[in-house]
Amino acid sequence: MGSLSLVKPNIHLVNLKERTMLFHVPTSGLFELDNMGRDVIDLFSNEGEVTATMIKDNLAGRYAAGELSELLEDLKSMQVIHDSTGVAAYNPEPKKIENFPLTTVVLNVNTGCNLSCTYCYKEDLTTPSAGLKMEVDTAIQSVEMLLKESPDQKQYNVVFFGGEPLSNMPLIREVVAYCERRFADLEARVDFTMTTNATLLNEELVDWFNEHRFGLTISMDGPKAMHDKNRITVGGQGTYDVVKKKVDMLLSRYTARPVGCRVTLTKGITDVETIFNHLYHDLGFAEVGFGPVTSGDIAEFNLSGEEMEKVFEGQKVLGRKYLEAALQNKNFGFGNMHQLMTDLHEGTKKQLPCGAGVGLLAVDKEGGLNLCHRFTGSDQPLFGDVEKGIDKPALASFIEERLDRTGKGCETCRIRNICSGGCYHESYAKYGDPAIPSYHYCDLLRDWVDFGVEIYSQIMLENPGFFDAYVSPRRGA
Repeated sequence: MGSLSLVKPNIHLVNLKERTMLFHVPTSGLFELDNMGRDVIDLFSNEGEVTATMIKDNLAGRYAAGELSELLEDLKSMQVIHDSTGVAAYNPEPKKIENFPLTTVVLNVNTGCNLSCTYCYKEDLTTPSAGLKMEVDTAIQSVEMLLKESPDQKQYNVVFFGGEPLSNMPLIREVVAYCERRFADLEARVDFTMTTNATLLNEELVDWFNEHRFGLTISMDGPKAMHDKNRITVGGQGTYDVVKKKVDMLLSRYTARPVGCRVTLTKGITDVETIFNHLYHDLGFAEVGFGPVTSGDIAEFNLSGEEMEKVFEGQKVLGRKYLEAALQNKNFGFGNMHQLMTDLHEGTKKQLPCGAGVGLLAVDKEGGLNLCHRFTGSDQPLFGDVEKGIDKPALASFIEERLDRTGKGCETCRIRNICSGGCYHESYAKYGDPAIPSYHYCDLLRDWVDFGVEIYSQIMLENPGFFDAYVSPRRGA
């Protein structure tokens, strides 16, 4: 056996009392190290390069030679250690993209919105009277494009977005009726989802959504003072009172699926614990998730570095409560932690930050194909349209650029397969280029994922059944 070295970018160690967990970065897998495993990793960590003689001198007296050899071969196969004469492997070779297995289409059904939220990123947003509504034919073409690109799938997703999607309910009703017939003929399942500000909800609509099993997410920013700071009407009035009334009605009669809440955090709004407690405990949302604004077009709404630290510290407080509940085999609807636990439990190995451009495309009012819903109305080039289809060379070029981590700082990052460079739109808003990784909060995100690995490890060691009870079923819901 020649000289061996530890491939540090491929592992992250987590110490829990007297137990040591190894987070295997290439697979997002988690393993508990026994005494021999700890001693071998310690030897490599302390010495840099290790030879057969060093292993024999340091460890042969404690462990059988055959067991040591077997462990070293396992670690080599996992790319945790490698021959010093070779080149350590961190990432798969970038692939040529030829197919786009779409399963989700996002329909931007109306650019108009009855609110005028101060931080809104939508570049094509208009008032209700000036809203540009999608035509039914365009929506139907979008569904047919989805089926043409990805035939024979078992499940598809149609997402209604805006503006405020409830302001174009006639289209939504027609599309749902068409999809339910069309996908039933194909013996495939179709799910409908929507994000709404809730102000236009009524009992008849809620019952209709219930009948068609919509996945609903409500945009709401917390208690009255926090919500009314930014989520205002076109006339400048706060909307908390009307939204709370609608939410109370919705949650009292909606039974098809759990209803979640999406919170936007802006400058001066960093108390995530207070916001969560109000939305989860007081109002009764099944899950609450937070989206910090760090790179919006209007700089005055972006969280500062210090504020982002406060946000992540607050999320850690909620993460510890998530852990406490999990150890009692109870669910705790903190969406950010739940998503991280899902990624870790399923061994998520993301080469791209999300499904945008590969599994998902967003359609604007004219039928143009956008990377995701955040880009509709932006100055970014389209990737085709629903009539002619996907501009595959252009989309492939963009995806391949993001797949190539060379020289971008992501190549050896320990969270590279969970973050994968961050949100395209964050990069576009911050740097003017969606292909550039979101460098502005790398350190905070690394710390957050490290925290998540510790929480996941503790749950796996003390109550592994929690994941079968609450995490795995979430994907199906």
